[in-house]
Amino acid sequence: MAALCRVRHRWKRTNCIQLITRNLTGTFDYDLVVIGGGSGGLACSKEAAQLGQKVAVLDYVEPSVKGTKWGIGGTCVNVGCIPKKLMHQAALLGTALKDAQKYGWQIPGPISHNWSTMAEAVQNHVRSLNWGHRVQLQDKEVKYLNIKGSLVDEHTVKGLTRTGKEIMLTAKNIVIATGGRPKYPTHIPGAVEHGITSDDIFWLKETVAFGIILFPIWCAGKLTLGCQHPITFSLLCVLQQMAGLVTDYMEAYGTKFSWRSVPKSVDKLSSGALQVTWTDEQTGKDQRDTFDSVLWAIGRAPETKTLGLEKVGVKLNKESGKILVAADESTSVPNIYAFGDIGEGRPELTPTAIKAGKLLARRLAGQTNELMNYDNVATTVFTPLEYGCVGLSEEEAEGRHGKDSIEVYHAFYKPLEFTVAERDASQCYIKVVCKRGGDQRILGLHFTGPNAGEVTQGFAMGFQCGATLTHLKETVGIHPTCAEELTKVNVSKRSGLDATVTGC
Repeated sequence: MAALCRVRHRWKRTNCIQLITRNLTGTFDYDLVVIGGGSGGLACSKEAAQLGQKVAVLDYVEPSVKGTKWGIGGTCVNVGCIPKKLMHQAALLGTALKDAQKYGWQIPGPISHNWSTMAEAVQNHVRSLNWGHRVQLQDKEVKYLNIKGSLVDEHTVKGLTRTGKEIMLTAKNIVIATGGRPKYPTHIPGAVEHGITSDDIFWLKETVAFGIILFPIWCAGKLTLGCQHPITFSLLCVLQQMAGLVTDYMEAYGTKFSWRSVPKSVDKLSSGALQVTWTDEQTGKDQRDTFDSVLWAIGRAPETKTLGLEKVGVKLNKESGKILVAADESTSVPNIYAFGDIGEGRPELTPTAIKAGKLLARRLAGQTNELMNYDNVATTVFTPLEYGCVGLSEEEAEGRHGKDSIEVYHAFYKPLEFTVAERDASQCYIKVVCKRGGDQRILGLHFTGPNAGEVTQGFAMGFQCGATLTHLKETVGIHPTCAEELTKVNVSKRSGLDATVTGC
């Protein structure tokens, strides 16, 4: 035993001497080590490798509280954008089947949905993406290490394998792109023991049967697929007026909302059902009901706690736990960079992380000085009635420029697809927020309706070119589409006129 300890001591001492020597001589194992194998980290590592850098990417996923685990690719691929959009498509197809009968399609028997079939197909696609990412890294000669990384100093990363083995890596530059994980309301008794999060919902083999609590409007819409009485207590924080339109639409299609309600506890009954108790803030009275599953979606926390950031001097926002970053994604420690969801003040969106990662790789390789432009990034919430936006909300525009300095144009329109199907279109709405003077530069654009993501993406390019209301009105629309309604908007809120579109 004594001999073994001496051997271990000599190894550690030799290893430390090697690390110190590398730091002093400027020779490192890698040009770049990226901690985090999500969309941003993968984009950064592959771009750097294509520019001739020697790169390693570390990725390790701690299983969720419920034991759910997945492969490389991060939140978007495994428990975010990809499975979300596929399940959104499943919900849209359900509505389309009902509409189809109005269009003459004969559909025998009652329409039903099999969650297990959908889940298996979605999960198989996700696994194919996991495999694809590993192949791409190999093809681009990026070293992939399935280990948990933490910082030792500004040039050294310690990796820990599943078996507890330590691996030391040195690099000229280190990039942190570890993203975040869902929060649990730990102050609520039973929340952790009996609840699940978005880390789990996409990997369920069977649908929840009765209810969901405290999750965004996107989840509520998707889970109406298999729930008899879905219920939600909180909303994703989007523009208030647009959120109201989306929830009105969802209520009409069977999603139940319990407004101004605060959950108090979750208890598991002998039957296996979950009893949820909540307080109605309007009446002050407690209410309770039983559900098969409880899903929490109250925000996400950055994955910073195990990185050893404070030990090496990387500064954090103490309230959010996110890393303080400069415009070039640098941290308070030289040679250490951070971007994506983990960066303070950065949009938690996959495309911004991908682009920011690529630009960072180019700067570190000395190819460019271009910085990521985080202004006017478009996004969409894939609720049953989709909501897309780019730029400022009406409230933000008022706060920055003053109410008298902005003009808001809006319209309620009816998608042609809704007419024969006799679907309610009262929540299909457009809002264009503009500066009041001159050519009326567009500050924000908001859209609820079918294919909001596709519509908003197209108009988002105009923001990069300084789009004005004049530009919008001079654009010839494609008829008949929902997007063309944006080119025809002409009624301002200030006028008080009816904003309902009545014809060409």
